[in-house]
Amino acid sequence: MWLLAPLAANALAVADVARFHGVRENPISGMGIVVGLRRTGDSTRSEAAVRSLAARLEGYGAQIPADAIVSRNSALVIVNGILPSEPRTGLALDVTVASAGDAMSLDGGYLLLTPMFGADGEVYAVAQGPVLVSGFAAMAGGEGKIVNHPTVGRIVGGALVEREIPQPVIGATVDLVLLDPDFRTAARVADAIDKAFGVETAEAMSSATVTVTVPAEFRTRFPAFAAQVSDVVLELPMPARVVVNERTGTVVAGADIAVGAVAISHGNLTIEIRKEEQVSQPGPLAAGQTAVVTQTTVNATQDETYIVLPEGSTIADLVGALDKIGVRPRDLVAILEALSAAGALRAELVVL
Repeated sequence: MWLLAPLAANALAVADVARFHGVRENPISGMGIVVGLRRTGDSTRSEAAVRSLAARLEGYGAQIPADAIVSRNSALVIVNGILPSEPRTGLALDVTVASAGDAMSLDGGYLLLTPMFGADGEVYAVAQGPVLVSGFAAMAGGEGKIVNHPTVGRIVGGALVEREIPQPVIGATVDLVLLDPDFRTAARVADAIDKAFGVETAEAMSSATVTVTVPAEFRTRFPAFAAQVSDVVLELPMPARVVVNERTGTVVAGADIAVGAVAISHGNLTIEIRKEEQVSQPGPLAAGQTAVVTQTTVNATQDETYIVLPEGSTIADLVGALDKIGVRPRDLVAILEALSAAGALRAELVVL
């Protein structure tokens, strides 16, 4: 698959390219037990699941040894969720439930009360509720069918926040952290904020950080100031980048990315990108001037196929020539990697 798009400047808000330092989400997780399964849970071979269920039953006052549990109606699971940047007690969160044992499916299961921990080991939320699964697994007579991932499900609003995260104290300045560090982006963000507020209040400190001075009238109303900064619009050019997925043969690139003069041989395919300097001479009595013009020609041959594309030396020209002679996307991936290694690809090559 080849996807090409012309390079252009994008009108983006500051919130699209940066975030305020200290304002971030935090992952939380816990280990729990899903019950109520229709014999699709963990088998007795999953010792950790059996022992966990026995320990949970003991907490409920039922003294049942682990070796007496033979049911497949429960499963040991890992519960994951994300705390928002400013969680308040009682806030409901969506959580993901994934099997940690040899369960076949979590469909129809119910998660028992599960504490969810942060990276510091403290409990920040508790989760419980019915598990929603988008797939299923069916077995009969040694044959089976599995659709999607029945061992992973979600509980919408299944966790309640029990502990709040202290928020950073906002002083005279606040830092913006760029999502994609780049010196040019940092400078443009600072300039855009200065123009929006009419004073020099922002300064690019590094490729990843822009420090903004909070005006005195906003010191006690930081949310209003943050909203105005987040809504500031700036123009950012599309990066010259070619993204290649070798596993699928997918190539995504800007159509205007330049390709230098180079000759390529790939199997029985030959490609030549040649630039020639020609003199443009004005006609008699014309008011024009003599000028040197660069003429670009792209030649691609495979077996007896021969293609000439004049004018331009871009990825679009190269892909168009290759497409006409039936070159496969995976061959294009190899060609682009060779172009980058030769220094003829005027863009960053990203291989997934």
